[in-house]
Amino acid sequence: FYSLLFFNFMVKLKMQKRLASSILKCGKRKIWMDPNEIEEISLTDSRGSMKKLIKDGCVIKKVHRKHSRNSIKLRKEAKTIGRHKGIGKREGTSNARNSDKMVWVIKQRVLRNILKKFKNSRKIDRHLYRELYLKCKGNVFKNKRVLIDFIHKAKFETIRKKNLLEEFNKKREKQKLVRNKKIDKFNEKMNQIYKNYQIL
Repeated sequence: FYSLLFFNFMVKLKMQKRLASSILKCGKRKIWMDPNEIEEISLTDSRGSMKKLIKDGCVIKKVHRKHSRNSIKLRKEAKTIGRHKGIGKREGTSNARNSDKMVWVIKQRVLRNILKKFKNSRKIDRHLYRELYLKCKGNVFKNKRVLIDFIHKAKFETIRKKNLLEEFNKKREKQKLVRNKKIDKFNEKMNQIYKNYQIL
């Protein structure tokens, strides 16, 4: 019985809700009416009186409740781990989902950026930079770690070659000096013999 009475009452307030929604510029379901002031509200039939009720706080526009993004956030986190990516969730070929070309482009960008960084910081010279750049293009390096390891090895190798060359040059100079000494000694000896022969 009471529910029927309430329903009839709400039907009577249809016009009031329409007026309030047009004044407050929102939907009818966003309108809240004070249950203690329903008699007074039901008597209103003009925009002016409705504005007065709104001013008094008998009719209020409900606060917009934002749609929570927490579930989306949680799903994204799960996807980063590898959930929700099974066979049943996949549409399109593996190449359509993750293009081979894009994988290649991203890999090349990473490797080239490292080379650029090393060149600018004078860790590698322009000759080594050019050599490594072409090796990157030829798919020699699988990832960043492999390239950095190769750079360290190449630098060590260049230092080793430089030291060997220095040692070799020193050795050659030493041998040259010994040879010159021998030649001088031989010449001196020959001169002595020649002088002795002339005296005789």
